[in-house]
Amino acid sequence: MTAPTALPSSASSAGSSRSTSPDPAAPGPVLIGAGRVYSWFLFLAGLIGLAASAVLTFDKLRILEDPSYIPSCNINPVISCGSVMRTEQAEVFGFPNPLLGLAAFGALAAIGAGLLAGAAYRRWFWLGLQVGTVFGVGFTHWLIDQALYEIGALCPYCMVVWATVVPLFWYTTLHNLRSGVIPVGPRAAVVVREAARYHWALPVLWAAVIALLILNRFWSYWSTLL
Repeated sequence: MTAPTALPSSASSAGSSRSTSPDPAAPGPVLIGAGRVYSWFLFLAGLIGLAASAVLTFDKLRILEDPSYIPSCNINPVISCGSVMRTEQAEVFGFPNPLLGLAAFGALAAIGAGLLAGAAYRRWFWLGLQVGTVFGVGFTHWLIDQALYEIGALCPYCMVVWATVVPLFWYTTLHNLRSGVIPVGPRAAVVVREAARYHWALPVLWAAVIALLILNRFWSYWSTLL
């Protein structure tokens, strides 16, 4: 997983409030946009997650049609999509999890495209996006726990989703803090500025921890490949 390029200082100004009231003298709704770096990231991350969810959905439908179907991502006893797709965890809400990904990542790609076209949204919209990414990162980590310690297998396309959701949560939170969607005091603002300066550190550390958990969990198998 690679973090997006550094957020330029113009990102906060691009995400500043804009009034769309037809009467300049009358107060209008405050709209908040976003910088081009974050907008591109949201758009591309949405497309990547959408593609991974589409492949998972296709393979899940094939398994439902033919239980003996073996997905192309069944590589070895550890890297095995089929083992994951046939579990209860793959249908947490009563339908295949990838369908949730199709809707969520499709919406994210559309939001990113809108931002690139110059769109701006009200504060409640950004707060809704924040709630969505919080749910996404929480659900993703539950799935990681289930894959490592309950199912005992990994799905490559699922890991693509993991690698997408974590930075989506982080950069959305960072955008909302910098643009004032989530208000912070003067001291916290200093922390936010430093976090924005070293924005890449948290996603890299996050990915490293997950990679170490995977390495440790399946070390008995990895060691046979050395």
